[in-house]
Amino acid sequence: MKTTSKILAAGRNLSVSCRDSWWQTLSGLSLRAAAVVILVSVLGVRTGSSAPSSVPTPFSIPDKDSPEMDWWRTSMKTRDQRLEWWREARFGMFVHWGVYAYLGGTYQDQPVKGYAEHIQRILKIPIPVYREQVAGHFNPTEFNADEWIRTVKQAGMGYFIITAKHHDGFAMFDSKVSDYNVVRATPFKRDPMKELSAACRKYGVKFGFYYSQAFDWGEANAPGNDWDYDNPGGDRGLHGGRNWWESSPELLPKARKYVDEKAIPQLLELIKNYNPDIFWFDTPSKLPDCENLRILEAVRQASPGIVINGRLVRNCGDYASTADRPAEFAPHEGDWEGIPTTNESYGWNRNDHSHKPPAHFIQLLAKAAARGGNTLMNIGPMGNGKMDPADLAILHGVGQWWQVNGESIRGTTRTPLPVQAWGESTRKGNRLYLHVFEWPCDGQLILGGLKSTVSRPYLLADPKRASLKVSRLNPFDLSIEVPAAAPDRADSVVVVDGEGELAADSARLLLPTVATNTLRVFDGERRGKTLHFGAGKTRDAYVDNWSKPNELMDWLVRLDQPAAFEVSVVYDAPPGLAGGRYTVRLGSEELSGTVESGDQVSSSLGRVQLKPGAFEIQVVPDKIQGVELMRLRSVVLRPTQ
Repeated sequence: MKTTSKILAAGRNLSVSCRDSWWQTLSGLSLRAAAVVILVSVLGVRTGSSAPSSVPTPFSIPDKDSPEMDWWRTSMKTRDQRLEWWREARFGMFVHWGVYAYLGGTYQDQPVKGYAEHIQRILKIPIPVYREQVAGHFNPTEFNADEWIRTVKQAGMGYFIITAKHHDGFAMFDSKVSDYNVVRATPFKRDPMKELSAACRKYGVKFGFYYSQAFDWGEANAPGNDWDYDNPGGDRGLHGGRNWWESSPELLPKARKYVDEKAIPQLLELIKNYNPDIFWFDTPSKLPDCENLRILEAVRQASPGIVINGRLVRNCGDYASTADRPAEFAPHEGDWEGIPTTNESYGWNRNDHSHKPPAHFIQLLAKAAARGGNTLMNIGPMGNGKMDPADLAILHGVGQWWQVNGESIRGTTRTPLPVQAWGESTRKGNRLYLHVFEWPCDGQLILGGLKSTVSRPYLLADPKRASLKVSRLNPFDLSIEVPAAAPDRADSVVVVDGEGELAADSARLLLPTVATNTLRVFDGERRGKTLHFGAGKTRDAYVDNWSKPNELMDWLVRLDQPAAFEVSVVYDAPPGLAGGRYTVRLGSEELSGTVESGDQVSSSLGRVQLKPGAFEIQVVPDKIQGVELMRLRSVVLRPTQ
């Protein structure tokens, strides 16, 4: 009984104190008792009638209302103040630049696909070899911090974040904590972070660092490197795989030593020597939450005003960091940020020529701002210190658009309007910015869902701000007369000022005058507890886990006149899903289809004649073949005679 009480007391102590090593608690117990503590704490196993059915894991964070989290609650009282500049900026530059740029995605004639900054891990390059053959040759003599930040400013970006230390563990600053850094381990022998920090202050750009706190391939004690060391957190899944600390808690002191002797000291160096405005952390799953929490607390104590992203401790940062390489944005509440990159790599990859056009990023900016989010656009500079010409071309195109239309993004907030058939909208007080991706052919821009009275619409590209004629079609919709030619092929912005508080209708207006009305799943409602939105990359901008027959996708729409449409659906379906059946309900009309295997399958279902008024469009399962119905991306309505 005495042993059981000691175990339970230890378990309770572990669950509320992530800052003190729980190994100190275990040290006073026998090996058998310590094992029981782990079993009770991690697996929730009962140890007799007096034991609780579950005990919080010693690796998780304390309850946010607990005394141990008082420092965090105090820090969140000034969150809005910290985020004020970040919310205003709406647009920033992300830079992945390290010694891996010397390789440019190829090592010993072996090119890597995808993320070039991961080349050491992908090709399992030993640390001594990486230090000698990669860091030892990194000499970006053409690097010019002033030129970089001037480019950032001209592109419209309000903040700049660069990799101070990526997963390779190499510090791109003059670190006294480790000589594995750009000043002492490369022929360059300059501190580019110091130069970039000064340039950002010069041009009025907020400055910050990406720091890989949980993943370090250059350290014997850190998770990640399983080719030089017998370490967890790597591709081989050693010592229990993803949650290695639960299966192999004896390895925690090593990881804690790395956190105490490298990660936290380097972060404190960065704060003291460069005074950053923001920290961007990553891959928190490589460490237990309690270690990431210690890092968060150390940074907060050292710099209470610094903005911290959401990839350090879940739901404890200042804003949410969403998926890498987004093509579309799933709905997000509160403050959030998307991180697109110019091609499919974050670090420079000489083999990746999949650069998107400027229009892609211009429209992403509008989509993010319309949904209350920021866009942190990534580039990977070359090993010589210059920006890739392909990236510069994109930045130049975005910058040209921004010079005319930047006010429609900077300082805006989430729109009250539904998605429009022709594009998106953003808001600044009682002013709406209409981002028109598809310019109307008939000279009439139909604005759906705005019930407020408006005054003097005008084109943001018109230096004279000449008023456009506007007329109300019905209580919900307006028509604005616009020129025949679009001011901008990617995104033409029309400004509309509301009189008084803006009032909107939530139903999306379908238009028979546009080429397509695309109802993306991310703009619909999931009706079901297990339906799951993908991350929003090109490969997973869909809803999945559609395994229950009573679950459906739903869009509230409206028509102001009778119209006929050809209806199709776009989805992904692995081979095992072929043969499933579904129905698309459009008010009182129904069309049915059969699932075919493939990626981004576009299946035409037929033609419908729809009546005016508000109604729902739903996709419902009829027969689920395999583990899920399909991975729906969108329903597309094309007007037809």
